[in-house]
Amino acid sequence: MPDYPEKLQETVDTLALLPDRADRIQMLIDVADRFQEVPESIASRPFPEEHRVPACESEAFVWAEPQGDGTFRYHFAVENPQGVSAMALAVILGDTLSGLPPEQVAAVPSDVVYEVFGKELSMGKSMGLMGMVSKLQAETKKQTATS
Repeated sequence: MPDYPEKLQETVDTLALLPDRADRIQMLIDVADRFQEVPESIASRPFPEEHRVPACESEAFVWAEPQGDGTFRYHFAVENPQGVSAMALAVILGDTLSGLPPEQVAAVPSDVVYEVFGKELSMGKSMGLMGMVSKLQAETKKQTATS
């Protein structure tokens, strides 16, 4: 099992305590309810294409905001109002990876989405969600190189 950053590991462990798929889904819906769109100070519609997550059916976008200490705060937009999984993942990634050193963020495998959502994901959904993790890492790398 991968060595996730502490807060992400805590989230994965909490979800693992819910073996019943319906309970896990309800918890993830509750997490998605906490989704907050990218603030206008970071980006506004129409969102720049270079922030779009490739292959994401929920039309997700990712930003890495430098925090001045070498870490980043992550922001997301999910344009599909039905994109509950993308919203839940955005909350989880934002909560657990914001403020971490870039090398810890880079070490998170994109298949963490299976630990969060379970192995039953469709190929399209899993590709989009893994794309969110990869895009977050790419934005971190891009911002690290320019700061």
